[in-house]
Amino acid sequence: MGVDIAVSNKMSDAIYKWTKMYANEAPWINEEIRSLNLASSICSEMARLVTMESEIKITGSQRADLISDSMAMFIKNLPVYVEHACNGGGIVFKPYIDSQGIAIDIVKAGYFYPVEFDGANHITAVIFPEFKTVGKKLYTRLEYQELKNGRYIIANKAFVSRKAVVKNDNVINLGQEISLEDVPEWADMEPYVEFESADRTLFSYFRMPMANNIDTESPLGVAVYARAVNQIRDADEQYGATMWEYKAKETAIQAADEFFQRDRKGHVILPKGKKRIYHAMGPGISDIEGRPFFNVYSPQIRDESFFNGYNRIVQKIEFNSGLAYGTLSDPQVVEKTAEEIKTSKQRSYATVKAIQNSLEDALQTLVSAIDAWIDIAGMSPPGKVEMTSIWDDSIIVDKETERRQDLQDVSIGAMQLWEYRMKWYGETKEIAQAMVSDTAEVVEK
Repeated sequence: MGVDIAVSNKMSDAIYKWTKMYANEAPWINEEIRSLNLASSICSEMARLVTMESEIKITGSQRADLISDSMAMFIKNLPVYVEHACNGGGIVFKPYIDSQGIAIDIVKAGYFYPVEFDGANHITAVIFPEFKTVGKKLYTRLEYQELKNGRYIIANKAFVSRKAVVKNDNVINLGQEISLEDVPEWADMEPYVEFESADRTLFSYFRMPMANNIDTESPLGVAVYARAVNQIRDADEQYGATMWEYKAKETAIQAADEFFQRDRKGHVILPKGKKRIYHAMGPGISDIEGRPFFNVYSPQIRDESFFNGYNRIVQKIEFNSGLAYGTLSDPQVVEKTAEEIKTSKQRSYATVKAIQNSLEDALQTLVSAIDAWIDIAGMSPPGKVEMTSIWDDSIIVDKETERRQDLQDVSIGAMQLWEYRMKWYGETKEIAQAMVSDTAEVVEK
């Protein structure tokens, strides 16, 4: 495409590693060390906290209704997209025109290639690859988008190769360039389109709001657990050691052949279903006193100390990932003071709130991009488009505790009953006051 990719080898390797960890294919996983799914669990839990009971609405006009309808399925699947963003450090939402109207592509980290950023670290130029395999041939389409000096450029090129190798952090041997018309799905695409008076990108980048500790010069986001990668490895290894402790110290009965029944050929018959417990030592085996050898192997298992160590590691993972203590670990194993628990919840709340703010910005940008495509395609007359978002805050606020406190405030006169009804019943001021007045009249009678 004649441009340089603004992704360092460090970032490329890190994204590839996070992808493997999320898929339980971390480089340290083997027959003895199995994955605890911590990377995917962290992303899943963070996405749940960010999106639970959230409401995204687009209102204001006929155009707003069209955008809302186009985003309905997208909003429904938003927790999944947030989970992928938590793992890769970010994700791109790319709307486009199709035969049904407006569709939205979801492009995970490692599958888009930033080219340029502006002063606010927003992506202004990017390459999106698309792959299609037909028999032994691999077809690749590279879509380049650029916003610069009020101009917006979209360029498409297609390639075909019999020896292409595709990884999420690299594309090798694209082969020879071909016409877009050679691939039926790409035949209607323009090789080059340019728009004037452009003031926004036609895609949105949702970035994790943490500082990039992998490549401090990169504007790209990092996985929510980027600072906990080493501890995740330690946890996998510690858990593997714990499982080995159980396996190595399984009860075993070692005995001379004289203690077992034999078949017609004289072979020892071990108790059915208990072959892992009983071990025939051979005929004529005796102990130091000359009696047939019989020994029960049942050492004490050190599981408590192993799991205590494991939980301490997991709590470090929680700290480095912005989660509250007890989210992944067992809160009863390692005691924490009430102040420490409160602080950890506040840390989790701060992390979740920062991600929600970043997500809201990305959704606003996505709505603006869809609005621009509607203008380009002439799909709807101009109209007001307003996006509102509501995020749940129960991660830090105990609703029942807060409600009891409000009732106490009402009882001592620090809070009006109608204010309580407005807050907890969702009533308007007029309705709440009327309800309180009606209740008072019934009491008087």
